[in-house]
Amino acid sequence: MATTNDAPVSAPTAANWASIATLGLIWGGTFMVVTVALRGYGPVTVAAARTTLGAMALVGLALAMGRPRPDWSRSLAAFVIAIGVATAALPFFLLSWGQQHVPSAFAGLSMAVLPLFVLPLAHWLVPGDRLTRRKASGFALGLLGALILLGPGTLAARSGDLEALGRLACLTATFSYACGSILTRRCPQIDGVWLSAWTLVAGAVILVPAMLATEGIPGIASATPMAAIVFLGLLPTGLAALLRVNVIRSAGPGFMTLVNYQVPLWSVLFGWAILEEDLPLSFFAALGLILTGLAVSQWTTLRGLVR
Repeated sequence: MATTNDAPVSAPTAANWASIATLGLIWGGTFMVVTVALRGYGPVTVAAARTTLGAMALVGLALAMGRPRPDWSRSLAAFVIAIGVATAALPFFLLSWGQQHVPSAFAGLSMAVLPLFVLPLAHWLVPGDRLTRRKASGFALGLLGALILLGPGTLAARSGDLEALGRLACLTATFSYACGSILTRRCPQIDGVWLSAWTLVAGAVILVPAMLATEGIPGIASATPMAAIVFLGLLPTGLAALLRVNVIRSAGPGFMTLVNYQVPLWSVLFGWAILEEDLPLSFFAALGLILTGLAVSQWTTLRGLVR
């Protein structure tokens, strides 16, 4: 019978830091790419397609690498389904739907709120991932920067009454990711590649029927939205899911939330430079607070890496 993973988290390694830097860049650009994909497809189709492509890529990778097959139990199956809902099916749909009504940069900015949701969950549910004063101070600074980014006037309203629902959808997706981080850490022992693959399979099993019921079989769009769908499936969904699982299961969900301080910065930069979305002056003040929060919350780890 499988048991939950209650092993204490270990100190983040240089590889963990490289992974969250890569994830910050990939996920920061994801919201821009979703906006491009939505020009040719509906939100459920975008969510279903990226999940299915990511699942196919990771299942193929796991088979090609000869990774050890999961020893299935009811507990493991329940965790895989729950993680698939929390990290794929629900947030992918909510973000795709929300981005019809808010700028791509706002969707990225909402990810900075994730540490607020993860901290109390990890403190109570993940052994060894306690909320120290230094962590609390660092996260508070980062969250203050996020609040400046998310404050009134940061991004102009563009979609009438639906913008409020779009913002709520993005923030709900953030909470879903937070729950998924805790579930991933507590999941019974399973190979990381297979966990990433099977959670995406679970998400696809939910999203594909939803797509067929609401938007039908997708047609052939122009080359740019189709390329965006392929990109979403392979990088921010497939590759990123693998990196995310490895970081959470080794360094813990608290450390993983640091990537969400980077995502808003990249999302605003990509939205401004490529989609010509406005870059508010308050961004620079927020940038300083977020980077300071990162340094304070992980000061001990930073000192260890530079020695």
